[in-house]
Amino acid sequence: MNEQNVSIGRTRQGVLESNKVLKNTYLLLSMTLLFSGLTAAVAMAFNVPPLGPLITLGGYFLLLFLTHKFANSAAGLFFVFALTGFLGLTLGPILSMYLGLPNGDQLIMTALGGTGVIFLGLSGYALTTRKDFSFLGGFIVAGVMVAFLAMIGLLFLQIPALQLALSALFILLSSALILYQTSQIIHGGETNYILATVTLYVSIYNIFISLLQILSAFSGDD
Repeated sequence: MNEQNVSIGRTRQGVLESNKVLKNTYLLLSMTLLFSGLTAAVAMAFNVPPLGPLITLGGYFLLLFLTHKFANSAAGLFFVFALTGFLGLTLGPILSMYLGLPNGDQLIMTALGGTGVIFLGLSGYALTTRKDFSFLGGFIVAGVMVAFLAMIGLLFLQIPALQLALSALFILLSSALILYQTSQIIHGGETNYILATVTLYVSIYNIFISLLQILSAFSGDD
């Protein structure tokens, strides 16, 4: 009987900890999305030019590394805002470019709405069903490797079909990552809300950018 009570107590404690991580993750995610939107608006207001793929990737991986390195300290909060703010800064010139198209504002709003539907739908599904999506880990790793190779190919070969295929792959991978990360939080596989926030933020960012590219291509403006 005592062992059963201890087991129940541990289960309840685990649920409480998971709920705390989930709450902190969504709170921090909301704040970083707002901050990213602010830096994007600043970049648009001052007509900041595109940073280029090498600077963008270099800045992203450096800040991502620092976020992971200090994820268990207060400095981790600084670097997560630095990372998301930097990505928002890179987003500004992209949004300015799309706003220059005849129906650019519609493309942006459609992509934004689609991103919200995908994130809320997948997160809601993972939370309500409480399924374990850890099996997606291998698929995500393999997909990221393929996407990375495709990105390198795009630097040398400007093939529209490859660009669209890469955008579709990013949406698929990011969607799988949302399911995977949410499941990890629920089942106690992820206990650091800073790292969970970064994963979800990057997934949302990639879905939004990829939807913009696909919608633009099919609207005939790309």
